[in-house]
Amino acid sequence: MKFMEKFIKEGNAYADDTPKDLMKEERTKGIESKHREDSVEDNLKHWKEMIEGTPEGQKWCIRGKLNMKDKVKCLRDPVFFRCNLTPHHRTGTKYKAYPCYDFACPIIDSLEGVSHAMRTIEYRDRNALYKWVQEKAGIPKTEIQDFSRLSLVNTVMSKRKLQYFVDKGLVEGWNDPRFPTVQGIMRRGLTVPALTEFMLEQGASQNTNLMSWDKIWSMNKKVIDPIAPRYSAISKTAACELLIENGPEPPQSLTVPLHQKNEAVGKKTLWFTKKVLIELDDAKLLKPEEKFTLYKWGNCKVKDIKEDNGKLSLTGELLPDDKDFKLTKKVTWIPVSYTHLRAHETSLHLVCRLLLEKKKKKKK
Repeated sequence: MKFMEKFIKEGNAYADDTPKDLMKEERTKGIESKHREDSVEDNLKHWKEMIEGTPEGQKWCIRGKLNMKDKVKCLRDPVFFRCNLTPHHRTGTKYKAYPCYDFACPIIDSLEGVSHAMRTIEYRDRNALYKWVQEKAGIPKTEIQDFSRLSLVNTVMSKRKLQYFVDKGLVEGWNDPRFPTVQGIMRRGLTVPALTEFMLEQGASQNTNLMSWDKIWSMNKKVIDPIAPRYSAISKTAACELLIENGPEPPQSLTVPLHQKNEAVGKKTLWFTKKVLIELDDAKLLKPEEKFTLYKWGNCKVKDIKEDNGKLSLTGELLPDDKDFKLTKKVTWIPVSYTHLRAHETSLHLVCRLLLEKKKKKKK
């Protein structure tokens, strides 16, 4: 607020109560506000009303005095301060007026000792305003480095648009695994090393590009693959029972590594039982007398296939002496006495279109 008062006293800002729509029209046409040349005393008077949040003060805002004829319209006396009586999540109702981004950002960057400000290219038209604020404030200058925004297919990156999904209850919150927020993608399984590698690979390019999620998940797989423990699971709604006639009874167990190539991951107990469950889709591919391989157990021959009310069940025989696994179908299995786990399935994307484009207005 001290900087705003300084701007007003030095004639670099003024108070204005022009209605929003009229102000927008005047800025578009390059028309100066009727209050542009008001005295410093009048401006300070309105500024004080704004700070106190009075009914009169709420009608006013503070605008920077630049050039209303500038070719870049966002530089035509932009608004620097507005009244807002909504309680702040940290300071409550202590303040009644708040700075806009164009005024606060260059001042905060300088005061916090930022030497280079990294800004996306949509702010390029405002770079001159950023430098102007620092110059008039008499504070150390900050170098600006432009870079292009990261755009991803099937993804809305705008926080304002993402807020819609949160407000409508279409997602769990800002950490929803379908959201492109850091918490969201990390909840989905992305690791910090993979995210760092992906961002460093993009560099500070100023060329707009549209990236695919496949690349970042491919990088993530390289990170987690060497350290991720291996478990088997069968969908409860798509499970088929396989009775192994010569299967072990009582059940037998074997301790095996959680990761075949990394014993440091740990061990797990593998149980071999007479009855096991396999995926229904795998069962439908098997035929009587066909040989297949139970993963990490051995070869097995289909002896019988039964179907009762749409429910499929198989009977098989282990072939302990058959070590030829080259041409057999590989089938994942789990013992009938398994642990129930509930998996929460979410769609991959919130948006079904690869890229959202603005609708073109029809000419009359």
